[in-house]
Amino acid sequence: MDTSDPDIVFNEDGTCNHCTDYMLRINPLFDDPKKNEEKVRNLIDQIKSKGKGKSYDSIIGISGGVDSCYTAYYAKINGLNPLLVHLDNGWNTELAVQNIHTIATKLDLDLETIVLDWSEFREIQLAFLRSSIVDIEIPTDLAIPAALHQMAEKYGVKTILSGGNYSSEGILPLQWGYHVMKDMKLYQYIVRKFSKVKREKTPGFGLWEEFYYKMIKGIKTYYPLNFINYHKDEARLILEKELGCQFPYRKHHESRYTRFWQSYIMPVKYGFDYRLATFSTQICSGQITREEALEQLKSLPYDPETIEKEKLFIRKKLQLSVEEFDLILAQRPLTHKDFPNSKKRINFVYSVYRFLFQKK
Repeated sequence: MDTSDPDIVFNEDGTCNHCTDYMLRINPLFDDPKKNEEKVRNLIDQIKSKGKGKSYDSIIGISGGVDSCYTAYYAKINGLNPLLVHLDNGWNTELAVQNIHTIATKLDLDLETIVLDWSEFREIQLAFLRSSIVDIEIPTDLAIPAALHQMAEKYGVKTILSGGNYSSEGILPLQWGYHVMKDMKLYQYIVRKFSKVKREKTPGFGLWEEFYYKMIKGIKTYYPLNFINYHKDEARLILEKELGCQFPYRKHHESRYTRFWQSYIMPVKYGFDYRLATFSTQICSGQITREEALEQLKSLPYDPETIEKEKLFIRKKLQLSVEEFDLILAQRPLTHKDFPNSKKRINFVYSVYRFLFQKK
């Protein structure tokens, strides 16, 4: 990590606050393998019990990346019968589509794909690009949990299993991405101000939706990869060897839009390299060494030989002119702080929830 994160602080040993927090808060979670094994076994038994007599015992969102594919694999080998749900926002790579169908076929799991209305979703994405906010993935990030919870309600399922995990994504500076992603106030403001459409067909997921599904419908989300010794490269090899999956080298690159955002827009416009957070997480979790990370950082985050072709693809799909695209890249970078948002309210609600329901 470096000072491209304006909030970073280094101690006298040269260790930043992100890594210190990871070592103090997250690493201790993995100190007792037997206890974690018991936790995950109890979770699996609980899911099976809740799913008795139903078509499915859980819902798994699948993107075609390593984390979500391995979550489906782990659920299957432990006797669960999940429904795979994929949100198609129009940006899948061929590899992602191939992996999704490979997982569903090889593991004999049902798959439902929710396809977003492209004409509306394209305008929403353009609104976020034109706003100059760094969080251009908010529309997708809020559509995914909405889709998963809708499917859970449809089939009477009480459990959602997520591939999110601390071992490969435990570090991400707030200035690089708005962590309070359920901010519908911010979302709606940007759509109203920078687009000509009303968000009618694209699902969203705010505080009310979370309260409804969690408290009224009793649908809970769990992160099984946080209970096991999850090593992304080892998981990749298992999925490639046993199921025949193929994966892009970098995290989240199963989406062409996310790949372009993280590898090009973020470093070129906003001045930070997403790989720093990913590598720092992997160093803290013991998956790579600092020397290995520094060696990889010697290369650009994007391929200079193919980037012009990729820019052309993104522009054409979004129906952007060269002039407007260049103007968007030249605009002053902004964060959630520059727009009306509900961060204080969201933090307050979460703190109350933790106090009432997550006491030890």
